Amino acid sequence: MNKITPAVTFAIAALAVAPSIRAAEPPASPEPSTPKPCDPPSCAQCAGTPSCARRGSAGFVLATDYAPADGLTDAADPLQRCIDENPHRTIYFPDGEYLLTHPIATPADPAKAVTLRLADFAFLKASPDWQHTDAMVRLGARVPANNNRAPGSVYGFFGGNIDGAGVATGLSIESGRETRVQNVAIKRCHVGIHVMKGANGGSADCDIRDIDMTGNNEPGSIGLLVEAHDNTFTNFRMADFQTGVMLKGSGNLLTNLHPLLSRVSNNKFFADTVGFHDLSNNNSYNRCYSDQFSTGWLFGQKSDNADLDGCICYWYDSDPGKRHTAMRCEGKFNALVEDFWAGFRNDQAVNAVLLVGEAGGHGVIRDLRTRENLHNATDDVFRDYFAGRIHP
Repeated sequence: MNKITPAVTFAIAALAVAPSIRAAEPPASPEPSTPKPCDPPSCAQCAGTPSCARRGSAGFVLATDYAPADGLTDAADPLQRCIDENPHRTIYFPDGEYLLTHPIATPADPAKAVTLRLADFAFLKASPDWQHTDAMVRLGARVPANNNRAPGSVYGFFGGNIDGAGVATGLSIESGRETRVQNVAIKRCHVGIHVMKGANGGSADCDIRDIDMTGNNEPGSIGLLVEAHDNTFTNFRMADFQTGVMLKGSGNLLTNLHPLLSRVSNNKFFADTVGFHDLSNNNSYNRCYSDQFSTGWLFGQKSDNADLDGCICYWYDSDPGKRHTAMRCEGKFNALVEDFWAGFRNDQAVNAVLLVGEAGGHGVIRDLRTRENLHNATDDVFRDYFAGRIHP
């Protein structure tokens, strides 16, 4: 009888576990690929070309398909055509400079509305010979409407930069409801943002936040000018305006707005500078900060029921004889002020917490942070309305 040797047993086992040896097969043909939609803010491979897959598939219209972004060629008319030909679309502006010789305007009608969205380094730049009183960007200025129920009623302006060349108004809201503006840098403007009288009985109901602005250091310059009611403003930084904020409308909520008067403008018109100028009623200020203006808050003759909570008025420079006034009323004092900080630097200036044009009023100041030994204005009447404690 034949015996199976150990060597034969090992060979059989090896054959049992070894993979089958097959002839090499040709590689499978690749599946046809479809261009993948790109994310406009981070799309590097497309470089903003008209063939980019994001056109249409990502829902954005490219401004550069209509207008140059070279900073030399007038882009105003092509951009207006882009807005007019693309209702209910988001128009995206890649990085670059878009020169404007006249304003561009968006519709307020929900059936025609568009949103403008700019890359971080996209600049809408006023031409050096800008001659227009209207803002560079006029939201809701074409086809006015008062409709917040129809789809498309909420539109806006997001990101990028507006350069007013030292003369222009940056952006205005002129009609519509609940317009949104966010993450915008507005530079070298005479007026930064102008919210005109709203379409809903004077109410605009807009929401504007995360704004950085600089002015032109000229008399009459205003950072935020509001004529409408019932708006929300959050997280503003603004410098080099004679007036930081001017409110002609009522029922506005301001949170963390910080106007700053730079030393450049101090020598021009310091006595007439105002951080917040309130000409209406029922406006609320939460953690707002007037920085270096001659007057922090100026309440007009008809101003009533302003509410200041945790607000600050501060001065870094104190030239002899200059007036530093935290709050001033052209008429009676009718504001509710809580946890207010009047940060006087020293006693070289004429320092006052509150000046009034007319005695009386139902205003109250509760809890005040200040160095009382620096109050040297003989016409300071804050104690007539004071109810609380003074914290140094």
